Amino acid sequence: MKITKYGHACVRVEKNDRAIVIDPGVMTPELAATAGVEAVLITHEHFDHFDPERLRGIESAIYTCAGVARHLEGLGERVHVVHDGDEFTVAGFEVSVVGEKHHFSHPDTPPVDNVGFLIDAEVFHPGDALTVVDAPTLLLPGQAPWLTTPDMIDYLRRIAPLRAYAIHDGLINEWGQKVLDSVLSMEADRAGTDIRRLLPGEKVEV
Repeated sequence: MKITKYGHACVRVEKNDRAIVIDPGVMTPELAATAGVEAVLITHEHFDHFDPERLRGIESAIYTCAGVARHLEGLGERVHVVHDGDEFTVAGFEVSVVGEKHHFSHPDTPPVDNVGFLIDAEVFHPGDALTVVDAPTLLLPGQAPWLTTPDMIDYLRRIAPLRAYAIHDGLINEWGQKVLDSVLSMEADRAGTDIRRLLPGEKVEV
């Protein structure tokens, strides 16, 4: 299975010449992220993960939570609403749906719907949540207004994956990226595993 990281929180997953993409939001400008994919998986409705106009411009199936689906009227049977505990098969991948709500982010705003996707029991994209699952490969939220470094480290240690690749880094500047990379390097040394931030366009195989 090959993972390609694109802008911010978007990853493309490929196997046997078939592909799906997760969270190609407004902060994912690369057209290659969605080119030829059989399905788009959207964790939640925030703009950095979800671009409704982009989805209307492609023909792929869409798997997402109810909160996102309400913004996609008119797309008919292309849109599949999924919930925590659901499982489905698409493009040759077995996908398990994990989680229900976005991490707490504001005292005046209730959390929106958020579903994570576990691909082939191997790669987990949690969206904007710290949902604990048994996943060999974790796509780790690296930075967010709702996330502190201690919370990120605690989440990483609770899952204890074989490898972790930080995404969700589009809101930080060069200095913030260096700080994040340093933290991840310390965790990699501590755990003796591959823990690092993926750069836009970088590919890894798992």
